[in-house]
Amino acid sequence: MTSSQAAGGNYLAVRPDWLARGVEEALEPELPIIDAHHHLWDRPNWRYLFDEYRADIAASGHSITASVFMQCQAMYRADAPAAMRVVGETEFVNGVAAMSASGQYGPRQLCAGIVGHADLCLGDEVACVLEAHVAAAPGRFRGIRHITVWDADRSLMNPLSAGPPGLLGDSTFRAGFARLASLGLVFDAWLFHPQIDELTALARAFPRTTIVLDHLGGIVGIGAYRDQREDIFVAWSRAIRELAACDNVCVKLGGLGMRINGFGFETHDVPPSSETLASAWRPYIETCIEAFGAQRCMFESNFPVDKGSYGYGTVWNAFKRLTRHASQSDRMNLFSATAARVYGLAPSG
Repeated sequence: MTSSQAAGGNYLAVRPDWLARGVEEALEPELPIIDAHHHLWDRPNWRYLFDEYRADIAASGHSITASVFMQCQAMYRADAPAAMRVVGETEFVNGVAAMSASGQYGPRQLCAGIVGHADLCLGDEVACVLEAHVAAAPGRFRGIRHITVWDADRSLMNPLSAGPPGLLGDSTFRAGFARLASLGLVFDAWLFHPQIDELTALARAFPRTTIVLDHLGGIVGIGAYRDQREDIFVAWSRAIRELAACDNVCVKLGGLGMRINGFGFETHDVPPSSETLASAWRPYIETCIEAFGAQRCMFESNFPVDKGSYGYGTVWNAFKRLTRHASQSDRMNLFSATAARVYGLAPSG
């Protein structure tokens, strides 16, 4: 059984033999990088834990100095009340972070920032869950992701995380969201591109809460959105520029190797080169950097999800190609400094 089959077809299958046909030497291997978004999990027929992530980093040749773990429904508590089960994921990842911080596995500070999940639809009652997360990983717990993806085309959504429509505007959800700022917690937003305007409205309503838009806003290119890439780019660009007017919002550049993006990298005989990725992604990456500024943009791997489309080393080479003409300060922000500021990590390098 492949990894995508194990996940009900919502993820592209990871094929090690196929990936081995597209290994690249790292460009600028000395450039310090904070991987702003990755997962760790142990799912049926798909294990991606500390050792697997470290192996991808080591094989890539890139200088990953630290990373931010993103919630993925891993290692929930089995014997806790429903609302508190999610704290198990933070406990698990904090243990991984402690392993990395020991220095026994090298100088990298993996999972130095942790973003977990709490059901913000609990309203004011979510406060105890947030406080439990902070207590479970003091100095590392940085924020919450409550996934709000929704579309009328149900084939697009992962049943593990599909949300109801209009959740970002729901009054109870917003009551829970209002609890984040006082604890200094970031909100990571994962949604589809037609929902970006809903996030803009939320950002305007809560200007004191830092919001991070994941995966450039979830650009969809399959299902009901197939063969509409030019029209979608126009609509997405407008929404991105309006969102960027909110000073409390940052954006993660990456996550474009998912099934929903529809680029079709996985359909070729060999994995895409970093040149191919850079060419396909340039309009999206450059639009975000122009709209938000490098100081509010950060690169992410989104591994292991994107591993169905390309290797870890290749994606970082693509990002380096896309920014080869940027200033040194802009590159520092894009590859490490923005993530360090937003998630409260030690400066990279």
